[in-house]
Amino acid sequence: MNINPILIGIAGGTGSGKTSIAKQLLREYGKGEVVVIELDSYYKDLSHLSMDERKKKNYDHPDAIDIELFNHQLISLMKGKPVDVPIYDFAKHNRKKETLGVDPHHVIVVEGILALHYPVLRELMDIKIYVETPADIRFIRRLTRDMQERGRTFQSVVNQYLKTVRAMHEQFVEPSKYFADVIIPEGGNNKVAVDLLRTKIHTIIG
Repeated sequence: MNINPILIGIAGGTGSGKTSIAKQLLREYGKGEVVVIELDSYYKDLSHLSMDERKKKNYDHPDAIDIELFNHQLISLMKGKPVDVPIYDFAKHNRKKETLGVDPHHVIVVEGILALHYPVLRELMDIKIYVETPADIRFIRRLTRDMQERGRTFQSVVNQYLKTVRAMHEQFVEPSKYFADVIIPEGGNNKVAVDLLRTKIHTIIG
């Protein structure tokens, strides 16, 4: 299958609004046109570690991602080949045994806090986006999401944020915005920026 896809990278801090932009792109284009692949799905398999050991891992460091597998599958998709994307269980801090079959699409969106960190990914991207949102808003969004959707306790979210999330943001995530083609304040709430993004995609698709 030769579709010459467009690859869009969307990075930004935790809770910045990356997902809202990705969802708007999904709504904009027809079924089969856009696929969103989350970098979080590619956390390394930690089956060899106990639950307590997995809880102590730093999941916001670039080394937590199986970037080799991600890059391999991304290239396969861009060549028109289907892939089996890992499914990550955030409550158990590990991959599930099941995978998600993903077919090639015209627009591939890579979404994650470190999406613009890895040179090997940036070289493949047609459009690089960084979503910038104040830290207090991002923390509130993360706290709400992790408690409601990922089975975390209030204290565990706070502890993780103070121990690793904030430091990794400053060291790896924030600096990656200088690789972006576009910096979007407030994510999907920035309607003008989202409209400009749509226009750019239409131009590339032709």
